[in-house]
Amino acid sequence: MPQIRPITDLRNTNEISELCHAKKEPVFITKNGYGDLVVLSIEAYEELIETLHTDAAIRDAEQEISAGGELLDARESLSSLRKKHSL
Repeated sequence: MPQIRPITDLRNTNEISELCHAKKEPVFITKNGYGDLVVLSIEAYEELIETLHTDAAIRDAEQEISAGGELLDARESLSSLRKKHSL
């Protein structure tokens, strides 16, 4: 369940920090009853960015395939790379 806190709770930065690290989820901050900010730990942020990059790479690959891109056999490609780089 998402954590929703009023902006006045930002005065207690240690509590917000502990909450972000303990839950590993964003904390939503409201101002006058409306969403205003999202606070999350650096670890959660980095995970989110990594997931976004992975999703973008998958989307790009799917678009390339649907546009008629060449599909390669994984085993053959890995074997070729190993021979080429003497792995």
